[in-house]
Amino acid sequence: MSKILLISNHGLGFYNFKKELMGRLLSEGYEVHFAVPYDEKLEEIISMGATYHRISIDRRGINPIEDIKLLFHFNKLIGEIKPDLILSHTIKPNIYASLAAKYRKIPYINNITGLGSALQNNNFLSKILILLYKISLSSSSAIFFENEGNCKYFEQNKIGNKTKYITVPGAGVNIAKYMPFENKNDMDKLIFLFIGRIMKDKGIDEYIEAAKLIKKEKDNIRFQVLGFFDDDTYKNKIEEFERSGVIEYLGVSDDTRLEMKNADCIVLPSYHEGMSNVLLEGAAMGKPLITTNIHGCKEAVDDGENGFLCNPKDAESLKEAINKFINLSEAQRKEMGRLSREKVVKEFDRNIVVDQYINKIDEIIYIS
Repeated sequence: MSKILLISNHGLGFYNFKKELMGRLLSEGYEVHFAVPYDEKLEEIISMGATYHRISIDRRGINPIEDIKLLFHFNKLIGEIKPDLILSHTIKPNIYASLAAKYRKIPYINNITGLGSALQNNNFLSKILILLYKISLSSSSAIFFENEGNCKYFEQNKIGNKTKYITVPGAGVNIAKYMPFENKNDMDKLIFLFIGRIMKDKGIDEYIEAAKLIKKEKDNIRFQVLGFFDDDTYKNKIEEFERSGVIEYLGVSDDTRLEMKNADCIVLPSYHEGMSNVLLEGAAMGKPLITTNIHGCKEAVDDGENGFLCNPKDAESLKEAINKFINLSEAQRKEMGRLSREKVVKEFDRNIVVDQYINKIDEIIYIS
């Protein structure tokens, strides 16, 4: 029985986006191990028959000593498990688990879930990251990208072997879980819903500014915010604009379907994404989308058909896109929602993504 080890930096994210892949690997007879920080949701994956290895990762830390410790921890873990193939996700596992796999001559697959701010800032840290990626991914058996923009970035910076590049439609979305609901919003107000980590790079500033501008002109619009504070400096700002009636902060949610079903439109003015799961899930629920014209977001929107695109870091452009939606008739908004669901079923069904991973894993295991 071939042994597969999956490694990621976030327990809940791993559960949300890799559970179906884990199920398929187990059903095909693989012995499956996974190493991620603990989250209670992981118990479901453990109950499926996978072996869990608890790890701790400082996702945003840049302490070189801690990163060296992580490298040695991965090397020890891989030595104990002795997998036939390693599949890593997110930046630190992609770098340090790959270095350990390379040292032990074990085949490995990388999943690039996004570039992140550190790579895109074009500073000393980004140069170090590019160098680490070049070293760690040089022997990768396959490098999966969630959008073409990320793929082109790696190619331009000569990271990995471009013959190993594979682009998939993000993590895909579970279209059976995220189903259209009849809108329960019986108030005579349109609801726009921002879902995401509350931080600058998600476009929260532009969303609030656009809301301020529109609320000055119209009082029949509600702007909601759902998500946890990835940057605590925003707590006072969110409280201030909630008190003034510009936005409604909904807190965090264990099941975003409950909030999305009452929204008329999902808004994500992000600066960068691998592939926005929020947009895919919203579209699967039959919601029109408004997002930025960047890789990782624009793929989910056919501009003017199932939503609208705006310029990144541009509150005025976002305001214009929101106003376009406001000015639609109810029938036009419903048609946009129908087209959202149709698009995501055709292009972003998670089974499409899982099939591509399984095919590559089977191929590598067979060759090795």
